[in-house]
Amino acid sequence: MNMSLTIPLLAFGICALLHWVALKDFVKLGILDFPERYGLKRDRLPYPTGILSILTFVSIYTFIAPWTAQTAGILSAIFLLALVSFIDDRRTVPPKLRLLVQAFVAFIIFATGSRIYTLTNPLLADGLLNLDTIDIPTSLFGPLPLWSGVFTIFWLMLCMNALNWFDGIPGQVSTLSTIGFIVIGILSISDRVNQPELALIAFVLAGIGLAGLLFDFPPNRVLMGDTGAMFFGLMLGVLTIYAGGKVATAFLVLGVPLIDVLFVVIRRLSKGTSPLKGNDTNEHLHHRLLAIGWSERKIILLTATLGTLFGITALFLSTNGKIAAAVTLFAVMLGLSRYSRT
Repeated sequence: MNMSLTIPLLAFGICALLHWVALKDFVKLGILDFPERYGLKRDRLPYPTGILSILTFVSIYTFIAPWTAQTAGILSAIFLLALVSFIDDRRTVPPKLRLLVQAFVAFIIFATGSRIYTLTNPLLADGLLNLDTIDIPTSLFGPLPLWSGVFTIFWLMLCMNALNWFDGIPGQVSTLSTIGFIVIGILSISDRVNQPELALIAFVLAGIGLAGLLFDFPPNRVLMGDTGAMFFGLMLGVLTIYAGGKVATAFLVLGVPLIDVLFVVIRRLSKGTSPLKGNDTNEHLHHRLLAIGWSERKIILLTATLGTLFGITALFLSTNGKIAAAVTLFAVMLGLSRYSRT
């Protein structure tokens, strides 16, 4: 069997086995969620998916990845984000502190060399917008490109929060993340990117996401938790950078949670509330669809269909085609938002 297939299957098997073991052990250790915080009337559930996904990925990543500054930066960022997210799952971290940690995590990844240098811009003669025109000198990391840093950090924070906010029903983040990693993997082995090493990492993460989905899909026996949602969001953002800054492609895969975040922020600001603090109303699309009678499985099917359709389509589109697809997806999300009003 080809090594590129063996390792993702190994990741799937290890993560699935760890989940099976954790079903009892996490209960014994008391690592359970607090449904009463969100007004839910159900038994408390273990949330091992994030922790086990990270353990599986780190174990395999340190084996297959060369030891570079970028590798050290990614691993450091993962551990810091996992620590704070796990504390947030247990005791709740203030939103501003959580955002500050996310910004620092994104900065670590940027400063150690994983960054976006250019963006495709059809309005320019060469079709590229350079983000490394202004450098900021630093003693620790050397010169850092200002606008590259701004965009890279913003993109990573957006991915982390979009996936975390999207974790409103079980299985949704696992499903969309798995689709996203598969699309990035396919993109990475295409002639346009031609990075088989990146494809291997993407397929490893897809295997991990699929293993979690076996236990996370409704009726679920475990929960993702902030630890898992933040991790998957971070890695989707990072892989997009390594794939040559294919932000438009990633946007089409993650368009549902990204546009949902935009709508939620607009709703909160229109009510005079902080965009970082949720409330008891049905703000997110999945909650609004639940309120009008949709099942969790039906909502996940909708999410998976949109992510797959627009993600796979993006692999074959030009820049202008991707812009048109993004506008179409925005219109679909706007229609769903109006449809789900209660």
